[in-house]
Amino acid sequence: MPNSSSISQFLLLPLADTRQLQLLHLWLFLGISLAALLGNGLIISAIACDHHLHTPMHFFLLNLSLTDLGSICTIVPKAIHNSLWDTTTISYMGCAAQVFFYFFFISAEFSLLTIMCYDRYVAICKPLHYGTLLGSRACAYMAAAAWASGFLNALLHTVNTFSLPLCQGNAVGQFFCEIPHILKLSCSQSYLSEVGLIVFGVCLGFGCFIFMVFSYVQIFRAVLRIPSEQGRHKAFSTCLPHLAGVSLFVSTGTSSYLKPPSISSPSLDLALTVLYSVVPPVLNPLIYSLRNQDLKDALRKGLS
Repeated sequence: MPNSSSISQFLLLPLADTRQLQLLHLWLFLGISLAALLGNGLIISAIACDHHLHTPMHFFLLNLSLTDLGSICTIVPKAIHNSLWDTTTISYMGCAAQVFFYFFFISAEFSLLTIMCYDRYVAICKPLHYGTLLGSRACAYMAAAAWASGFLNALLHTVNTFSLPLCQGNAVGQFFCEIPHILKLSCSQSYLSEVGLIVFGVCLGFGCFIFMVFSYVQIFRAVLRIPSEQGRHKAFSTCLPHLAGVSLFVSTGTSSYLKPPSISSPSLDLALTVLYSVVPPVLNPLIYSLRNQDLKDALRKGLS
C-alpha cells in the first residue's frame, strides 16, 4: 500500500456514476456558485459603497459574505472541473490547500455568526450601551479575532492531518478534500491527535452555540416586552433570519462530522456536505438581505 510520501494525488468521489448525471451536477454546481458570487458580491458592494450601511451589523455581514465567497470558491470550482473533464483527481498539494482554505473560511464564518449574535443581543437587550460595546475599534478587533482564529485553526488541522502517514490508498470518499475522510487513509495511531483537535473544535463550537441559544432566549424575552407591535416585528425580522442561518449551518455540519459510522453512506455524506458547505453561501445573502430594508434600499439604489 502507498504511504504519504509516495502519494502524489488523491481520488475524489465523483458526483454521479453516469456522464449525463455528471453534466447535470456540473450545471447545478455552476448555477449555485454563480448565485453565491452574485448575491455575496452585491452585498459586499452595497455595504462598501453606501455610508448609511457603515454600521456594526452590516460590517459583520460584509465579513460573513467574504467567508461565504471564499469557502465556495475553495471547493466548487474543482468539483465543476472534475465533472466537466470526467476525472476525479486532485494533487497532494491541491488537497492540502483545499483543506487549509476551507477550514480557514468555515472557522471564520462560525466565529462571525457568533459575533453577529452578540451584536443583536446588545442592540436589543442593551441598546443604551450599543455605541460603547460595539464601537468601530471593538468591531475591528472582533472581526480580526474571527479571521485570526480561523487561520490558526486551519493551520493546526492542515499540518496535523498531512503529517500523518497514509497507507490506506488515496481515495477520498467526498467530492472535496475533507479531514475525516483523509483520516480514514491513515495507518498510524497518531491520527488520534487530529481526532482530539476535531473534538476540541466541536466542543468550542458547541460552547459558541450555547452562547447563541442563551443570547436568543434573552433577545426573545426582551422583544416580547416591547409594547409596539411594529417594534416587535422589526426586532424579530432582524433576528429570526440569523437564527435560521445558524441552525442550518450548525445542524448539518455537526451531523456530517459526528454521525456514527454505522449510518454513514456515500449518498448521505454527500447530501450533508452539500447542505453545510455549498447551500449556506447561497442562502445567506437571501436570509440577510430580504429582511433588511436598509440593505434592500442600497441594492436598489446601486442597481438603478
